[in-house]
Amino acid sequence: MAKVTKAQIDKELRERMFETLFSDPLLAKLFTKINDRQYGVIVEDMNGEKRYIRIGAIVAEVREDMTAEELMQSEIDAYNQKQADKEEKAKAKAVKIAKDKAKREAEKAKKEAEAKENNA
Repeated sequence: MAKVTKAQIDKELRERMFETLFSDPLLAKLFTKINDRQYGVIVEDMNGEKRYIRIGAIVAEVREDMTAEELMQSEIDAYNQKQADKEEKAKAKAVKIAKDKAKREAEKAKKEAEAKENNA
């Protein structure tokens, strides 16, 4: 028996996932097949503009160093870490903005006090 190629395996996996995603006939009618890897739909955004959205299926490579479950978990963990890092940066930025604003206001108040003193 001939070995099944990676391309054939990936194609079958994508087809199976798209069949699962679009098993609801109403949902299936909304999406148009773009190619073997993507389906698309046109929707209206909050500004009333028509937008094209693609849904794609990417089949990850088989890895020697980790299982499929480990690979999926590593991607989830990496995403969560990036989100946490972004949140930390945003908090640090907010603190710096508040500090800088307070410093500017203090300098402004000091200058106004000096100006009053000089005018008196």
